[in-house]
Amino acid sequence: MRVLVVGGGGREHALVWKLSQSSRVDKIFCAPGNAGISETAECLDINADDTDALLNFAKYEGIDLTVVGPEVPLTAGIVDAFKKENRRIFGPDKSGAQLEGSKVFAKDFMRTYGIPTAEYKTFTAYLHAEEYVRLKGAPLVIKADGLAAGKGVIVTESVEEAIDALKLIMREKAFGSAGDRVIVEQCLRGEEASFMVLTDGKTVLPLVTSQDHKTVFDNDKGPNTGGMGAYSPAPVITKGLEKDIMKSIIRPLIKGLKKEKIQYWGVIYAGLMICGGKPYVLEFNCRFGDPEAQPVLMRLKSDLFDALKAAADGRLNDVKLSWRKDTSVCVVLASKGYPGSYEKGKTINGLDSVKGRDNLMVFHAGTDMYNGGFVTSGGRVLGVTALGKDTRDAKTTAYEAIRKIHFEGMHYRKDIADKAIKR
Repeated sequence: MRVLVVGGGGREHALVWKLSQSSRVDKIFCAPGNAGISETAECLDINADDTDALLNFAKYEGIDLTVVGPEVPLTAGIVDAFKKENRRIFGPDKSGAQLEGSKVFAKDFMRTYGIPTAEYKTFTAYLHAEEYVRLKGAPLVIKADGLAAGKGVIVTESVEEAIDALKLIMREKAFGSAGDRVIVEQCLRGEEASFMVLTDGKTVLPLVTSQDHKTVFDNDKGPNTGGMGAYSPAPVITKGLEKDIMKSIIRPLIKGLKKEKIQYWGVIYAGLMICGGKPYVLEFNCRFGDPEAQPVLMRLKSDLFDALKAAADGRLNDVKLSWRKDTSVCVVLASKGYPGSYEKGKTINGLDSVKGRDNLMVFHAGTDMYNGGFVTSGGRVLGVTALGKDTRDAKTTAYEAIRKIHFEGMHYRKDIADKAIKR
C-alpha cells in the first residue's frame, strides 16, 4: 500500500513514523514534510494547502490512502475534492471541519445539541463587544472565530486585558479575517485535558487521553502557542469521567453531525476543561492534536494504517485498538522568540546521540537540511518524546535526552507533565 501524509510538522512526523511500522505499507510520501520525515518518507515539494497538486499526485502515483495532518487543508475542503475523484482519504469534509474552522459554528452547535461548554456571546462589531466586556467584567476568554494557528484564544484577567484582546483581534487584525467575528466567553477554572476519538460517523474509537501545555513559559505563563509539550495518559480523566465524556459530549456530537447530514470520517479532538469533576468543551479540533499525537502514537500498539483506512472506508467497527501501559511525555524544543518572530537556520547538534532507542523518539517539527546537517526552520523545532513505566520515568528520559541536544536560542518548558506527577 502507498500512503500520502499531508503536512510537515511534529504531528506528521509521528504519523509517518507510526504508519511506517505497518507491514501493509510499502511506501510513504509526505507533502511537504520536513528534514526528519525525509529519513522515513519521500518528501514532496507540494504545500499542504495545494489541493489540486496533492490530488493529481495521489491519482497518478496510485496512492491508496491519504492522511491529512493539519487543519487548514481540511477546512479548505481537501477531503471533498478527493472524494469527488473517488480517492480514499482520512479526514472530515469541509462541513465537518467547521468544528475547528469556526469557533462560532462549534459553540452554536454545542448549544443546539446540549453539549456542556462555557457561556458565550458572539460579536462582529468592536463597540458592541467592548460594551459587553465592561458590563460582564473579568475574567473572560476572547476568541477569534477562525483559524489562528492555536494563538487566537486569549485568557484575560481584567476588563482592560479583555479590551486589549478585542483591539488586537478586531481592530489591529492580528489574525486577519479569523477575527472578523469574536467570541467573548466565560472563563472556566479547572484542569485541561485532550480527548481524541476516531470515527466514521457511526463507530467511535476513543484514543488514550493526553494533556497539552499551551503557554510558552513554565507554570502556564506567557502567550498561547501551538503547544509546548504533552503527556499521556492524563490522570485527571478517570475511567468514570471518560464514560461521562463519551455520554455527554462525544455521543451527542456524533448524533448532531448525523442530524445535520455532516459526514465525518476522521479524528474528533475535544479540548476539555474539567471543573468540579465535570467535563466542559473549550474547543473542538478536526485532526490529531499537535503535540498530543506524539505521546499518544508512541503508546499505540495497533496498526495505525489499518485503523485509518477502516475509518476512511466507513468500517471502523472492524477495528480494535490496543495500547502500551507505559506513559509518554513529549517536550517541545522551540526557537527563541516563539510564538512571536524568530530566526531560522540555526544548526542543530546532538541528534545522533539520542537515536536508535526503543523508549525515545525525537519528532521533527520545524527542521530543514543545510550542508548535510539539520537546521531550524520553524517556531516549534523538535518534540522529544519518551516512554516510561510511569510519568516521572518518562519525563526523566525526555529531559536527559534534551540535555544532549542544542541549537542557538533553544527554548523549552521545564515543567512538562509536573501536574500528572503531583497528582
